[in-house]
Amino acid sequence: MKKVALSIIASFCMVGLVSAQTPTTAATPNPNAAEITFKKDVHDFGTLKNGAPAEYEFEFTNTGKEPLIISDAKGSCGCTVPQWPKEPIAPGKAGKIKVTYDSKRTGNIDKKVTITSNAKTNPKEIFIKGNVLAPEDQNNLAPVKTNPGAPANKQ
Repeated sequence: MKKVALSIIASFCMVGLVSAQTPTTAATPNPNAAEITFKKDVHDFGTLKNGAPAEYEFEFTNTGKEPLIISDAKGSCGCTVPQWPKEPIAPGKAGKIKVTYDSKRTGNIDKKVTITSNAKTNPKEIFIKGNVLAPEDQNNLAPVKTNPGAPANKQ
């Protein structure tokens, strides 16, 4: 009797596993959905002094047919902090996402911000890059001439 009961339970489990693996039909994408289109999705700060301001505003437009709602934006680490518009962006209208990097950290910058929204392309990623000099290297910058014929000055 135990064998029969175990066989029945095993059969139900197998049916449950097989049905759980059956693919479901994906929802059809909304052709009128919002779409976030950036003027540029990578910003290079170049070489920064340690502690120098490192902020950039990524400009975007809603190129879709419905209002764009950004629900979240997250930096790839705690040193990269995005600020985004909380109100819906109407079709054809523009907005900005401000990204601030903590430049008190020395070395290469290669960070991303992941944007979650109701857009067709979701999530969307934007990137910042550059290099922050160590405090001891800041005085070794190459001299920069401010105007021809004038002595070189360090910046």
